[in-house]
Amino acid sequence: MNTPNPVAGQPARPHLLITRPQPQAGEWVARLQGLGCAASALPLLGISDAADPAPVLAAWQSIARRAQGGEAQLAMVMFVSPSAVERFFALRPAGQAWPADLLACGTGPGTRAALQKSGVPENLLRTPPASGGQFDSEALWTLLQPQLHWQGSQALIVRGEGGRDWLAETLRLQGAEPRFVEAYRRTAPVWDAAGQALLQQALAQPDWFCWVFSSSEAVGQLPALAPQADWSRARALATHARIAEAARRLGLTEVRLVSPSPEAVAAAAADWPGEAD
Repeated sequence: MNTPNPVAGQPARPHLLITRPQPQAGEWVARLQGLGCAASALPLLGISDAADPAPVLAAWQSIARRAQGGEAQLAMVMFVSPSAVERFFALRPAGQAWPADLLACGTGPGTRAALQKSGVPENLLRTPPASGGQFDSEALWTLLQPQLHWQGSQALIVRGEGGRDWLAETLRLQGAEPRFVEAYRRTAPVWDAAGQALLQQALAQPDWFCWVFSSSEAVGQLPALAPQADWSRARALATHARIAEAARRLGLTEVRLVSPSPEAVAAAAADWPGEAD
């Protein structure tokens, strides 16, 4: 784990703390290091299998019937995160292909990349455009709403236990039937000694670090992980306004919005000099 060296003095750029779940955090660290950034993984959420795999297996049966000409009313499958994609496709029956006319949707570039990696054809992917700068259910709906006739259709929403229901409510108002599929569980992070040491260093030397938050729920883990911490000097990049607000409620005063890509984070970090600059 490459952390700042106190002997070397104040770094010219902040050391980025990537708080996404694994394996995403490790992938982000590798890409950021390739872009010349100092970065370490410090996941604030763990991801585990759903308690009951039956809903995922039933969803795959619906997709199979859709591919065979049945369940024509199934219009799309929406994935709330890369973790949703990974856990859902981990239970895909052997040999089952994605139907040639079933949309696979997500709210950000990470989910799109996970769907591509899972073999969903590019022409069936729907995620908000990078140029729009907004990556949430509202932006996805702006893209989807004019593309399909929603009255009488069905949609699967693949997520963890619980979650935001805005898209489901919007679909109901359009006459569609949303069905939730819980593919994973979010858990508290489990760190080794190096992770614990990294947290303590980040709290002791906040000017050396920059947190990268991609989930409000992840931000919400920090009070339990560091109950006596003073967050007023910490700084962060947040990938959505709701996440930034959660960070400010924690006590952070320096919070900037950034698009959810390593390239955007690297550019933002380069524009945020260390105290010695």
